[in-house]
Amino acid sequence: MKTSNKFTLARIVAAPIIFALYFLPEWFGSEPLSKIVSVALIVILPFVELTDYFDGHFARKHNEVSDFGKMFDPFADVFLHLSMFTCFVFSGYMHPVFYVLILYREFSQNFLRMVAAKTGTAIAARKGGKLKTVFYVASCFVALAQNCLARTGLAAAWGVNMGAFNLAGQAMFAVCVVLSYASFFDYLKNFGHVLKDAAD
Repeated sequence: MKTSNKFTLARIVAAPIIFALYFLPEWFGSEPLSKIVSVALIVILPFVELTDYFDGHFARKHNEVSDFGKMFDPFADVFLHLSMFTCFVFSGYMHPVFYVLILYREFSQNFLRMVAAKTGTAIAARKGGKLKTVFYVASCFVALAQNCLARTGLAAAWGVNMGAFNLAGQAMFAVCVVLSYASFFDYLKNFGHVLKDAAD
């Protein structure tokens, strides 16, 4: 496997591990474990997200840019972020409506990519899609910070207004929804003819 694709694969492998770690304290009912895991996730996630930079870096450096990579990379991003969003929905940090709307968008985008691939067109990430991903990442960190403050008891110790913090987190996810659909319409504008041709 190419080096760039190995970095992409790392996000897919990491997604279920992070998901399991997130809920581990609840499954075992351990408060000390809850504190350890909440801090560990904030440390782990940046390294996982950095693989998104490294896969592109090595793809360009080693001339490994391919149609497969153009589809594999965004798939890995969505796989990881939807796994994280699922954690936050169950914990109340993300409103279910935002989650469902993003889910609809990502499935629709995936369908567009599949139809395009069927016709020999690989849809690479566009600027709007990349901006959307940046906000996905930022929202994950905000929600993890909320989770960490609550699980470690630091919110009470530091006098953090969790109500306001939670509202800010929901606002971040609302922005994610807006950006996700704005980028999707941009993809439709540029590649919608693929759907039209395939349906005719």
